[in-house]
Amino acid sequence: MRIVGREALHDFILQHADAKTAANAWLAEAEEAEWKTPMDVKDRYPHVSFLSENRVIFNLKGNKYRMEVKVSYRNRIVLIKRVGTHAEYSRWKL
Repeated sequence: MRIVGREALHDFILQHADAKTAANAWLAEAEEAEWKTPMDVKDRYPHVSFLSENRVIFNLKGNKYRMEVKVSYRNRIVLIKRVGTHAEYSRWKL
């Protein structure tokens, strides 16, 4: 997959250094992934949440951090929309 919006993830890592390993692991896996359907994502990440408009919520570092992405399965693009702590996630308007 082609990853767009890496800046959001990079900025988050600068503020939350303990998320670096998990975020980089997700990034490496997502780049190599060939997600064609939401089930492809769910097979690898059983705890993801799916929202409308092909948005997906990933847990990073267990359940400590959350990342919202939008996936274009047809175009093989993942857009990182935002990354936050669990507390910040609870205030996001999804």
